Amino acid sequence: MNAIETQGLSKHFGKRAAVDGLSMSIPAGSIAGFVGPNGAGKTTTLRLLLGLVRPDAGGATVLGSPLTEPGRYLPRVGALVEAPAFYPSLSGRTNLQVLARLGGHPRSRVAEVLEMVDLADRARDRVGTYSLGMKQRLGVAMALLPDPELLFLDEPANGLDPLGIIGIRELLRRLRETGKTILLSSHLLGELEQVADWLVMLHEGKALFCGPAGDLLAQRVELVVDAEDAARRELVVRIAEGAGYAVTGDERAVRIACPASFAETLDRQASEAGVTDLAIRVKEGSLEQLFLALVKGDRP
Repeated sequence: MNAIETQGLSKHFGKRAAVDGLSMSIPAGSIAGFVGPNGAGKTTTLRLLLGLVRPDAGGATVLGSPLTEPGRYLPRVGALVEAPAFYPSLSGRTNLQVLARLGGHPRSRVAEVLEMVDLADRARDRVGTYSLGMKQRLGVAMALLPDPELLFLDEPANGLDPLGIIGIRELLRRLRETGKTILLSSHLLGELEQVADWLVMLHEGKALFCGPAGDLLAQRVELVVDAEDAARRELVVRIAEGAGYAVTGDERAVRIACPASFAETLDRQASEAGVTDLAIRVKEGSLEQLFLALVKGDRP
């Protein structure tokens, strides 16, 4: 079962298409990375799925219910979209107690979520004294109040130090183990690479890729070819660029972003050109390399 499915979802602001015919699916029980630079349409898509704005075209289902009937699924959804807003003069605990009462959630849930996000020891302090990272964690706690089946998190690592980022990563994994589905929007591709098992790569409101993260990462690698003399470098570059792959490097090695299968093609074509002892090393590709390749139109 898919927790989210969209079909041709579109939203325009004036002449600009923030979301442009977006079709994607998010499996239930996954951590889905929503990947793309600022302005790619990630936040607008989240707002569409949460019923905060209406689509101009297309449709979607969330937790099995249509986008046109948000009342059927929103009680089972938690969300942190953009910067969380709190009463700065109230404590973290009181802020959550107010939200719990308004949302009809058990009062006992407040202590549970504060513990989850590692804010129990600062729960009595005024939110106005919190750092940006602490406010982000309090926002995640707010999203967790309804004990949701589906969790939308928009840039939850914003303002966190490295230890805070690791803590959020561990929290997301624990939530997945309980069966929750998490749609995690971020432009920090390296961080998503650490935690996401499903990826939707967005560019200019369109999905460039939607599928298992492992499948994508396995299909594109970086070949490092040792080539210290100029003639070898020129040959390797000519073969790689002729096949349409991006090439970087220095006077010691050539680096090629490509599918792993291209190593065999490169070795064969180099042998046909008289170079029979190329030293080729395979390094796993990164999401940054993959995203740039997809934006350029390369196939993964």
